Amino acid sequence: MNSRPFRQRRIQHEAANTDSNILPVVASPAGTPAESAGDRPDIPRYKACSLNNFRDIPQMAGLPEALKFDIEVVAQVLPFKVNNFVLDQLIDWERAPDDPLFVLTFPQRAMLAPAHYDEIAALLRSGADKPRIRAAADRIRLELNPHPAGQLSHNVPSLEGETLPGMQHKYRETVLFFPGQGQTCHAYCSFCFRWPQFVGMAELKFASRETDRLIDYLRCHPEVSDVLFTGGDPMIMSARNLASYIEPLLEAGLPNLRRIRIGTKALSYWPYRFLDDDGDALMALFERITASGRHLALMAHFNHPRELEPAAVQKAIARVRQTGAVIRTQSPLLRHINDDPALWAEMWSRQVDLGCVPYYMFLSRDTGAHDYFSVPLVRAWEIYRAAYQRVSGLCRTVRGPSMSADPGKVQVLGTSEIGGRKVLQLRFLQGRNPDWVHRPFFAAYDETATWLDELQPAFGESRFFFDEDAGAA
Repeated sequence: MNSRPFRQRRIQHEAANTDSNILPVVASPAGTPAESAGDRPDIPRYKACSLNNFRDIPQMAGLPEALKFDIEVVAQVLPFKVNNFVLDQLIDWERAPDDPLFVLTFPQRAMLAPAHYDEIAALLRSGADKPRIRAAADRIRLELNPHPAGQLSHNVPSLEGETLPGMQHKYRETVLFFPGQGQTCHAYCSFCFRWPQFVGMAELKFASRETDRLIDYLRCHPEVSDVLFTGGDPMIMSARNLASYIEPLLEAGLPNLRRIRIGTKALSYWPYRFLDDDGDALMALFERITASGRHLALMAHFNHPRELEPAAVQKAIARVRQTGAVIRTQSPLLRHINDDPALWAEMWSRQVDLGCVPYYMFLSRDTGAHDYFSVPLVRAWEIYRAAYQRVSGLCRTVRGPSMSADPGKVQVLGTSEIGGRKVLQLRFLQGRNPDWVHRPFFAAYDETATWLDELQPAFGESRFFFDEDAGAA
């Protein structure tokens, strides 16, 4: 793996991330080594790179110009950001552009439909101005199902007749909270189903700064036991600002609040977040949460076993676990990146060895670059089953393959033959209506279907049982 240092001129935060409370993006002047982080010379400064300066990455020099133009085209529509850890520690540049970690973080031509690609490419080649390119990109984004699974129409709660932006309440026991200062990431995954958070279209973005309203909502909803801080990535925030969201919850005296979850990719994309000077304050916050008697779960995203190899990642995992927090791991099944049962078996085994709990194998959501990453449901189940067969019982905590669809989380259980007819068997792991959970149902066998809405009932019914009251709370 090429580990040449990535040097670049100082870059600016995206407009959405100018809040001084967010951990700063800094870089060394060109041609000089990175300064140490605080008093720890083994921890480099965070340096990000995006559409405006990706051609300055030294490793890009060996890639063809046509590929760089593809990146430029696709990044007009879908978000793109990498950092020096991803570039120097995760991507195998000798395998690029086919390296799975390169595909995970760099836009690919086939992530856009041919007509969309051609439209943006023509604008760039003609020298069109930025407003014209932006208008075309915004129109294309609206065609990519930017908010799947009813996020805007079904999931946003209200209190006393007031809609609560930056919150979602889809399942009875769990509320999602999108802290306003945590709606970016250390690097962007090319498959991300929350890509609208990062493209600068305000009408597509979830964010909230109102912890008081969250507390009021939890008081009025005693059935809620779990709050999930999500984004973006809450770990982009300083410990002080993350604490400003969490500590009021701890002090509010909410007997129903038993668990706090934090969704993050930082263990993979910037493990130094947990090891630098501010990492000390972050670990102290984690310890305060666990000392309060609440369960703290870090919902960590690992998409490929190579992400678990760097020493910094392993140190960060160990440090988080010392606070009493539990790390649960999840990832979608992604064509071009991890659609191989051997990779999943290796990843789950390594995670357990490091003290993590494999949690979910998801299916790529029907948004953004879904057509590029999606795996047919039948094939997804075959991959899951083959991987599951290769690991010990301690690794078999993982559930999947699961679709986070409009009515709920639907697990593909496999294929069966009933009355001489081949069918797909499925069930709900979570549902808008709790009565749906673990209720099996059958769909007509379809080797090409990649999502729930492409399936038909198996035995001639006009619709599935959950379609009758899909809007139920």
